[in-house]
Amino acid sequence: MAEEQRVALVTGASAGIGRATATRLGELGVAVALNYPDDTELENVDAAVADIESMDGRAVAVRADVADDGAVREMVEETASKLGRIDYLVNNAGMTHFVDHADLEAMTGEKWIEIFQVNVVGAFQVTRAAAPHLRATGDGAVVNVASVSGYTGGGSSIAYAAAKAALITMTRSLSRVLGPEIRVNAVAPGFVGTRWWWEARPDYEDLKRTVEERTPVGYAAGPEEMADSIVPLLLQNRFVSGQTLTVDGGSR
Repeated sequence: MAEEQRVALVTGASAGIGRATATRLGELGVAVALNYPDDTELENVDAAVADIESMDGRAVAVRADVADDGAVREMVEETASKLGRIDYLVNNAGMTHFVDHADLEAMTGEKWIEIFQVNVVGAFQVTRAAAPHLRATGDGAVVNVASVSGYTGGGSSIAYAAAKAALITMTRSLSRVLGPEIRVNAVAPGFVGTRWWWEARPDYEDLKRTVEERTPVGYAAGPEEMADSIVPLLLQNRFVSGQTLTVDGGSR
């Protein structure tokens, strides 16, 4: 009897790291649910689904703002209904406000709450909703996309760095309570050339050159380099849980 196709849910999958990870999983024969937050990303997520289907993969788009627990629970059930099960989860959805760290007044409470609601609470809510499905497979796996900012305190804002540090800590907590049926790990990317930076930094090319100069491997990462690290933590590495893998080319 043929083995049932494995299924992954990837949040924030319309672009960047999420899209690259979903595409890589599709290439490897995993059915993928690509999460997107709202209609502004509909064209992008449809294109990502089409890319996977063009490789004879199986993919669906599922809409939910991960900050909305009700929408998250509906998304998880829609994924399980359409694709039959959920084996893997990638919590990639994230957001930030670019605020100079020295400008403490600009880092308002409202911005703190919004950043934590998506980057930390959102990842928790998706994991909580998906846990029964992941546990049922007996070999479920979660990868949270954190950031080196969670270690260094740098990055786009103080709140963003704090949120990613919280996500790293939450990864260890969840690995204890969800094992042995579910492994929970994280990756902590350094600079990654994605739309996030292109849109936020007019000096993007200068920034990229600076990153390349200080990175021991000699170049700046793209989303595909992150997928290279995320996918093995899902499909392989079965004795690894509660860990955060720094993926920055040695620059931290």
